[in-house]
Amino acid sequence: MEANLGLGNKTEEIVVGLTEKITSLKKNKKAQFFMPPNIISEFLSFFEDKEQGFIKSLLLQITIKSPDISKVNLPSRVFYRLIEDIRERSYRGLNIGEEEIESSAKLFQGHKSESTKEFQIKIGGVIKKFRERYRNATRAGFLDSVADLDLIMLSLEQDGYLVTTDEGVLNWGRYFGVKEMPSQLFIKHIQGLT
Repeated sequence: MEANLGLGNKTEEIVVGLTEKITSLKKNKKAQFFMPPNIISEFLSFFEDKEQGFIKSLLLQITIKSPDISKVNLPSRVFYRLIEDIRERSYRGLNIGEEEIESSAKLFQGHKSESTKEFQIKIGGVIKKFRERYRNATRAGFLDSVADLDLIMLSLEQDGYLVTTDEGVLNWGRYFGVKEMPSQLFIKHIQGLT
């Protein structure tokens, strides 16, 4: 929805336009579209009313399938890279934690004890900044959910294209050797198939 696919400006317009294109391609047996259940759950989490017709229409056109992880073999180099990446991110997160703890300590240096409310107000900003910096240091550009890994494994299993705007999924998809299609070209590609 954030990829600016040229299907509209509102989420509903984008989903309806995408559904129309997928329906046409499936009808003519020119393409298949898969999504793992975890990604469907993420998609549905964006909507308060999950029973809307345009949502159901899209889901009727998508094959919802979990990857069969027992059939996908991965080279050990992937796991070595994964462990290295986790270690580097953990270290960056620790450094950020130390910086923010020092920052919060400076807020209270030389102050008399304050009420709980005053303390929470002062420390709240530090905690918020810490959370943002920590999230960016440890999660940006990384596989940070099983749903992300499901996308890659399903693409491998189906020998299909991975289409996503998630940089972490794209980076790791490349490392796993998955075929990918930039989301900006996805609509042009499927329009060419119709």
